[in-house]
Amino acid sequence: MRLNKYYLAAFSAFFIWGFFSLALKPLHNYPSLDILFYRVFFSVTTMLLINLCFRKKVLKKDWNQFKSMTPKQKRSVVLLTLGGGVFLSSNWFVFIYVMNHISVKAASLAYLICPILTTILAFFILKEKLSKWQWFAVLLSIFGCVLLSLNHFEDIFYSLITAATYALYIISQRKNSEMDKFLVLTIQLVFTALILIPFYPTYSGTLPTETLFYGCLSVIVVCFTIIPLFLNLYALKGINSSAVGIMIYINPIIGFLIAIFYYKEQVTTLQLFSYFLILVSIVVFNEKLLFAKKLKVVATKLESLK
Repeated sequence: MRLNKYYLAAFSAFFIWGFFSLALKPLHNYPSLDILFYRVFFSVTTMLLINLCFRKKVLKKDWNQFKSMTPKQKRSVVLLTLGGGVFLSSNWFVFIYVMNHISVKAASLAYLICPILTTILAFFILKEKLSKWQWFAVLLSIFGCVLLSLNHFEDIFYSLITAATYALYIISQRKNSEMDKFLVLTIQLVFTALILIPFYPTYSGTLPTETLFYGCLSVIVVCFTIIPLFLNLYALKGINSSAVGIMIYINPIIGFLIAIFYYKEQVTTLQLFSYFLILVSIVVFNEKLLFAKKLKVVATKLESLK
C-alpha cells in the first residue's frame, strides 16, 4: 500500500503535465523566455509565502535537522539540492532553446528519450536493479522512439541534451532524501530564479498587461509547476528513479491524444504504432505492480480450494 502511494504520486505528476498545452497554448503570442521568467519568479514567490506563512514548524525542524548533520551529510544535502536546481534550470533553458531554434518535434522527442536515459543512468549510477521484463520494456520504448525519429535524426542530438538534464535531475533527487521535499523544491526554484535574474533585464520583453497572461500563468505556476514537481519529488522517496522515469511517457502520450482529438492535428499510422509500443512498454515495465495484487488474489483463492 505504501508503494502504491508513491506510484500514484509519480503517475499524477506526469498525468497533470500531459495537459500542460491547454494552459500554454493560449500564450503562444508571448515570447517563450518571458513565460519562463514569470513562471519561475511567480512560483518562487508563491512557495516562499506558503513556507513562511504555513510551514514555519517544518522549516524550524528541517533547520535543526540540518544543523545536527555531520559535515559530510551537510555537504551532500547542499550539493544535491543546488545541483538539482542547476539541472532543473538547465532543462528549462535547453527545452526553450530547442523549441524556438531547432524544432517542436525535437523538444517532444526529448520527453520520449528521457525515460530511457533515466533508466540506464539509474542502473549505472544508483545501481538500481531491473528485471528481464523491465529491460525488454526499455528496448521496446527505444524501438518506439527510433520509429518516431525516422527522417529526423538531426533532432536526436538536441533531444538527448534536453532529456539528459531532466534525467540527471530525477536521479540526483532520488539520493536527496534527508530534507522535506517541499522545502527542497523551494530552495531549488529560488536558486533557479537567482540564475535567471541576471538575464531578465536583457532578454525579457515589455511587461505583460493582459489578464489572459496572468490568468494562464497562475494555472501554470500552481497546476503545472508546484504541484507536479512536488509529486515528482515525493514519489522518489518510495520508488526508484527508473520507475519514475518510465512514468514520463504518460506526459507525451496524453499530449499526443490532445493534439489529435482537441487540436485536430494530423497523425500518421507510424506515429500511432510508435505511441502504442511506448504505452505497452509502460505496462510491461510496471507489470509487477499492476498484476501482483491480482496474482495474490488468484493464489489465495487457489489455496482456499485445496
